[in-house]
Amino acid sequence: MARIRLSRLPGDRVLVTEDDAAREIALGDLPRLVREREAAAPRWVWDDTARWYPPLLAAGVRVERCHDLRLCRRLLARAPAVDPGLLRGEETRLWDTLGPVVASDPVLFGAADSADHLRADVEDARQLAAVAASPEAARLGLLLAAESAGALAAAEMTHAGVPWSIEVHEALLVDQLGPRPPRGAPPRLLAACADDVRRHLGAPGLNPDSHPELLAALRRAGLDVADTRASTLQRLDHPVAEPLLRYKKLAHLFHTNGWAWLDEWVRDGRFRPSYQPAGSVTGRWSSNGGGALSFPAQVRPAAVADDGWVLVVADVAQLEPRVLAGMSGDRELARAARGADLYQGMVDAGAVASRQHAKLGLLGAMYGATSGESGRMVADLTRRYPQAFGLVEAAARAGERGQAVRTLLGRGCPPLGASWDESPDAPATDLADQDRRRRAHGRFTRNFVVQGTGAEWALCWIADLRNRLWRLGGDGPVEARAHLVFFLHDEVVVHAPADLADAVAADVTAAATAAGRLLFREMADDFPLSVSVVRSYADAGKPGT
Repeated sequence: MARIRLSRLPGDRVLVTEDDAAREIALGDLPRLVREREAAAPRWVWDDTARWYPPLLAAGVRVERCHDLRLCRRLLARAPAVDPGLLRGEETRLWDTLGPVVASDPVLFGAADSADHLRADVEDARQLAAVAASPEAARLGLLLAAESAGALAAAEMTHAGVPWSIEVHEALLVDQLGPRPPRGAPPRLLAACADDVRRHLGAPGLNPDSHPELLAALRRAGLDVADTRASTLQRLDHPVAEPLLRYKKLAHLFHTNGWAWLDEWVRDGRFRPSYQPAGSVTGRWSSNGGGALSFPAQVRPAAVADDGWVLVVADVAQLEPRVLAGMSGDRELARAARGADLYQGMVDAGAVASRQHAKLGLLGAMYGATSGESGRMVADLTRRYPQAFGLVEAAARAGERGQAVRTLLGRGCPPLGASWDESPDAPATDLADQDRRRRAHGRFTRNFVVQGTGAEWALCWIADLRNRLWRLGGDGPVEARAHLVFFLHDEVVVHAPADLADAVAADVTAAATAAGRLLFREMADDFPLSVSVVRSYADAGKPGT
């Protein structure tokens, strides 16, 4: 497979390097070059997908494969199976500090910043050499390809956007908050709710958004509360509880997804969030804006497919326990995972008495529960599933010792730090603090290996799915065909012509199966999906959908 490396040059120029040949082209000619070469399915190598790909998508050009040097360098620099010395050389300081471009507002070239003119061919050679020298080269190669494919999917989702009805969203706001208020003023129904809170507490000047003020007013009213969380307020036997809970709900809607959110994030009938692939150390995505990874139920009715189109929504059941079964090679747990409900599979196998016990035990193992009913279940299930439970226990012990742990494909966990193993002559209070830090890091590494491998499975899922969707055919660019519009850890949403709904649902399921086989080979257990074909995202998962 050809690797075509693109480097930015001053003066709206691009250096194109392939094999030993290099040439310069004008920036304006890049979409034509990519369109012509894409028929041979090369791998495009560039510093940051969020910088290069959006202008290509705007020109109607889709890329099948890329290698994102920024993302892959971060991954390789932390991978235990990679010699970091092989990543050092020309411009490495600039590569190490290169940050992500916000995909919703890409800037392709900087005027003077040397970090905007890095040589992709030089860095690509370093990364290829580092992978080739690793004893885990095959796994790392798959991880780099999946990470880069995720960056392509993120750029495409931002470009296409989630179909969004401003009319439905505004109707929701008016119904719950009242008419849109002047800038800087609260909406009418929210203000009325705040007045009810003040009246019940006898605090006419109270600002309900101020945690210290609200806590003090509650205590003056004789309510002994430690915080103002919803769970705490729900237990109060006082007339202020109901309006205060309602105020918190409405205030969250107003400040998080109110009119200001609509103005900033919804354009031309599309919500266009800014995703950050590998935004967390486990490889899970985060969001640079718009709250893409936390769609509140209050506004989901506004996510409505275009006329003649549908949303195909799919989420996988119990992803991390299934990943643990596959990566540990525990055949007993893998057998329990062959079905829609892994926890019930454990009950049917006689491992536990109830589904709740199965859930408590597995989650306790992955998150480090040592006491109570969850801790007892962990002890019992360790004897039944020694490989699965032994894997997370070994990761925890390694983390406590400050040793490196990694995911199935080789993503490395951040180190505990240089200070945890200070001199044994340190004061007792320092030693106690070090011990707490060791245990906390052990709990983190225990979950890191599973959550990180789950993120790898999900990347393989969407990487395969985006190509399957493209092969369904159609005319025009990405957004004119069936395409991904949303991804959250273990859930995807596809916007598709209604007549392709069944084909899309089949592809979503086939891609999940393929991801399991790719990562876990003969140990591949089921990754059953809940699939809904709906007009509105709010209807996903409801009976009859």
